[in-house]
Amino acid sequence: MENEILQKIEQQEKKLEAIYTSIEKMRKYFFWTLIITIATIVLPLLALIFVIPWFLHIITSTYSI
Repeated sequence: MENEILQKIEQQEKKLEAIYTSIEKMRKYFFWTLIITIATIVLPLLALIFVIPWFLHIITSTYSI
């Protein structure tokens, strides 16, 4: 009886370890997804804040006499 309990505990430990490694991989995946999202969406929007006024200045100065 005791051996069965010990075997089940060992099996549970192995499964918990597998779950932990899987969760760590998912955490890293979500982290890098967040970083890539910020790099592809937020940074271009911030760049547009500086580019649009400069572009408008160039356009208006070109057409003004």
